[in-house]
Amino acid sequence: MDQEYNETSYRYSNSDDREFVPEPYAETAAVDPVRSETFEPAADPELLKTYTNAHKIFTTLFDEIGKVIVGQKEVIEEVMIALLCNGHALLESNPGLGKTLTISTISKVVDLSFNRVQCTPDLMPADITGTTIVEEHGGSKTFRFEQGPVFANIVLADEINRASPKTQSALLEAMQEKQVTVAGHTYPLDKPFFVLATQNPIEQEGTYPLPEAQLDRFLLKILVPYPDYDEEIEIVNRYTAQSSPETSRGISKDTLMNLQKLTKDVPIADDLKDRTIRLVIQTRDGGAIEYGASPRASIAIILAAKARALIRGRNYVAEEDVIAMSYPVLRHRIILSFEAERSGVTPDDAIEDLLIESGFLKPKPQENESSGLRSKLPFGSKK
Repeated sequence: MDQEYNETSYRYSNSDDREFVPEPYAETAAVDPVRSETFEPAADPELLKTYTNAHKIFTTLFDEIGKVIVGQKEVIEEVMIALLCNGHALLESNPGLGKTLTISTISKVVDLSFNRVQCTPDLMPADITGTTIVEEHGGSKTFRFEQGPVFANIVLADEINRASPKTQSALLEAMQEKQVTVAGHTYPLDKPFFVLATQNPIEQEGTYPLPEAQLDRFLLKILVPYPDYDEEIEIVNRYTAQSSPETSRGISKDTLMNLQKLTKDVPIADDLKDRTIRLVIQTRDGGAIEYGASPRASIAIILAAKARALIRGRNYVAEEDVIAMSYPVLRHRIILSFEAERSGVTPDDAIEDLLIESGFLKPKPQENESSGLRSKLPFGSKK
């Protein structure tokens, strides 16, 4: 498509270059001529205002977080994507890489209530959900529910794999239903509600791996990498000085909820949606993957891709958004076969092979074709 196209919500300089235009929705729906979906106009003036200021909002957010967190831009973006999708995130890394600090900083920048739960083997479910206590007044006894730390907008479950399975299961209803049931009474949680959990993959003693049912309730599994040399120098300079870095409030709760509504409005082409769903279905074909992803993964990839597009200033989902979000969405939803794990295949390796087989990525040059498992895989081959 060589023609130029100008609309209130879209501005094309050529067929491939599209840039965000801060004047949102036209009086009528703006239709992309190469896409089948429509970006509907916002009837709510507050929603319209949020969309107009989206670029400024995200710039402010990341600048404020950057005052405390050095680097880790992709990690911060993925946590923000989870918030925009009204989903939960699991952060995994070796100790000391700022998982807890990142989550607490985001909760300060976004004006949300925040509670932290340090998970230990002796932590009980009532320590998270709350408990019913007996109060005595003038000879009469009454029951009162004392809320636990789960009653907050953001709940940080630090080192969640140290909690016992019984305590881990106490979070299941809260994560999925956004409510808790104690002594036969159901208590709704504040909205929005997010569980942002951390875990350390290298510690084995005194840990309880999360069951697949609970892992599936996390929208994203985010891997936190080590900083590079320049970033580590900046970390040392910041945190060995007299003054500690501080942040200020970036956006309100209402603005965040408006951004969540706008995320679902971002259009995705029918053919891209079809390819994404086929990608998820392909995880169930066997080979290196013993158990594939559920339909919840299809929803998660498309929704997360919409959020990424909104953050990056595009009002449509691009192929790069699907590629980028396939890793954090699928890596905890697929279970590799014993042969794959024995040969050193990681979930990200399997996802990359699927993306290559599905045409999202170009095949990499192969040095050696390993025998056995790799020749039996229904997709790609590991370098």
